[in-house]
Amino acid sequence: MSERVAVAPGDGAIDRHLWNRVGDEELRVTRGPSPEIDAILERVTSGGRLQPGEALRLLREAPLLDLGLAADLVRRRLHPEPIVTYIVDRNINYTNVCVVRCSFCAFYRDPGHPEGYLHSKESLFAKIEETLALGGTGILMQGGHHPDLPLEWYEDLLRSFKETFPRLHVHAFSPPEIQHVVRVSRRPLDEVLRRLKAAGLDSIPGGGGEILVDEVRQAISPLKTMSSDWLAVMEAAHDIGLPTTATMMFGHVETYADRVTHMERIRGLQDRSLERRAASFTAFISWTYKTENTALGGREVSSAEYLRTQAVTRLFFDNIPNIQSSWVTQGKEIGQVALKFGANDMGSTMIEENVGRAAGAYGCTTRTEIERLIREAGYVPRQRDTLYRLVS
Repeated sequence: MSERVAVAPGDGAIDRHLWNRVGDEELRVTRGPSPEIDAILERVTSGGRLQPGEALRLLREAPLLDLGLAADLVRRRLHPEPIVTYIVDRNINYTNVCVVRCSFCAFYRDPGHPEGYLHSKESLFAKIEETLALGGTGILMQGGHHPDLPLEWYEDLLRSFKETFPRLHVHAFSPPEIQHVVRVSRRPLDEVLRRLKAAGLDSIPGGGGEILVDEVRQAISPLKTMSSDWLAVMEAAHDIGLPTTATMMFGHVETYADRVTHMERIRGLQDRSLERRAASFTAFISWTYKTENTALGGREVSSAEYLRTQAVTRLFFDNIPNIQSSWVTQGKEIGQVALKFGANDMGSTMIEENVGRAAGAYGCTTRTEIERLIREAGYVPRQRDTLYRLVS
C-alpha cells in the first residue's frame, strides 16, 4: 500500500496538503485466484460479517468481477424483489458563503466575495414549488458555513417550509453545518438538534463525511469538523428520532486502510443505534472526488476503482439496508453498471445540484431517463421518498 507523500509545488494542489500520488489502485498486486479471497466472499454472501482486515484485503486483492458478483448476491438477499428505487428531489444549496475553505470544494465563496449568495425565502419557495410540480416528495438542502446565520434563522426557514408545504420532507443540514450552528449559536448539540426537529427538520444527510480519519481531514479540510464531531451529530440525531444517511467521498489523499476505518466507524455507530432501537442510517452513498476547479487538484480514480469500493461497502454494511449508486460523479452509464455491484438505489433525478457540478460532476437527469437506465439494467424502477418508502 502506498504512503502519503507531500505535494510538490506546481503539481496543482496546495503545498501543505498530502497526496497519495501513486495510489493504491496502481500499486495493487495482480494475483490469480485466491482460496482465501474466495472463502471470505463465500462467507459474507452467506450472511457472515465482513471484518475490517478482510475488507482491506478485498480492496487490495479481490478480482473486480468477483467483488461485483458477491455484492450482487448480498443485494439480492437484502432486496429480493427486482426493484431499483430512485427519488425525485432537488439538492438546494441555500448559500455558497463558507468559512471552512475545504481544498476539495469548488463551490464555496468567502464571506464578502462578489459571487457569494444567500437565497431568500421567496427563491427557495419557488424551487420547492417546481420540485413538487415535477412529482417530488422532498428536498435535500445543504449549504456553506455562513458566519452570520443564527440558529433562529434556520428555525424560521424550516417553519416557513412546513407552513407553506406541510407534506414536504426536509432532508437538510449535514453534520458539519449543524456543528457550525452549534458554534455560532453557542448552544449544546442536543438542544440545536431538538429545536431544528421541532421546527420541521425530518432527516439529516450524510454530507461532510469525506473520510472519517482525522489525518485525512486535517489534510483536505482542516477548518471543518473532525471525525468525532461528525459521528456525534449522527448519534445524537438517531437518539431523538431523526433518521440520517451516511456518505464517503474517496479518491483524494486517503489510503485503502482509511476507507475501511471510515466504514468501520459508521457500521459501529449503526450497531449502537440499532441496539438502542433509535433512528438509524437509512442508506450509504459513496462517490469519487472530482478535481476540476479545486485547490487540492490531483487526478481522479477510475470507474473500476469506484465499482470496487462500492461493492466492498455493500459487503461490509450488513446493518445498513440501502446502497446508492453515484451516477452524478461517475456518469449515467457507470451509475447503471453500479446496480450490478451492490447498489439497489439509483439516487436522485437531481432537479438541481451545484456543489458537484462546480468540480466537474455530471449534473441532472429526468425521471424518464433514470427509469430507462434502470429498466435496461434488468430491474423495475420505482419512485421512493427520502426514507426509502415506495411512492409509485
